[in-house]
Amino acid sequence: MKTFHKLLFAAAVPLLGLAACGGSDTADRLDLADPVVRFVHASPIAPNLTLYEGTTAQADATNVPYKFASDYFDVDTGAANWSVTTATGVAVTLGTVPIDPQRGTRYTIVALPSSSTASSTYLIVDPYNKPLGSSSSHLRVMNASFNAANIDVYMTTVGFDITTTQPKIGGTLYKTSGPATGSDSVDIPGGTYQVTITTAGTKTILFKGQVSFTSNNDVLLLTVPDTVVPGAIKTLMKIEGTAGANDVPVI
Repeated sequence: MKTFHKLLFAAAVPLLGLAACGGSDTADRLDLADPVVRFVHASPIAPNLTLYEGTTAQADATNVPYKFASDYFDVDTGAANWSVTTATGVAVTLGTVPIDPQRGTRYTIVALPSSSTASSTYLIVDPYNKPLGSSSSHLRVMNASFNAANIDVYMTTVGFDITTTQPKIGGTLYKTSGPATGSDSVDIPGGTYQVTITTAGTKTILFKGQVSFTSNNDVLLLTVPDTVVPGAIKTLMKIEGTAGANDVPVI
């Protein structure tokens, strides 16, 4: 029913208007685009990794290092198992996730540390039900820091005191995404933001940094253990269309 209503809307709007309001992701918003998958290597303790669909290594994500993040690539419809394995020596599988790709849906497979000595995988499913007229960016957080428990994420102007405000994305458990997988990412206008990450339900700051992105972007923030400061966390950011998952500068 959701797709039917979107198709009715598309039929009623000139193609030029759709291009103006939706940009290159209009087909995603209408659930007409081919499903897409991307891979993010967010485990600082893991070696280079390779992503497989069934037994087929993916050219977009073969023998890739920590902080690698592919852009989305088209996949065929039809259920398959996707696995992440070590790329050198005897291959070790970190995890396998089943995907039954649906049109207009975006899938992100994340390799993340499950402890100080082991790694695993997680699947983020984003239906991408972004309004056709919206120019906001889409934001999601992945808690890949086993040492941080539950986290709250604040997106504010730089220098803002978070004491009296509520988190943009609250209560994200370790090894989950916020919003939860299967739910839409949250809309946020393009701009420059102070990212403050706290222990969930408190104002105890675990990380504070600064990010910038423009409108109509797909933005993923990932918290990971800091390998330099024991017990601390750092934050990576993947903006669709830019290379890698890059460190968010601390402020």
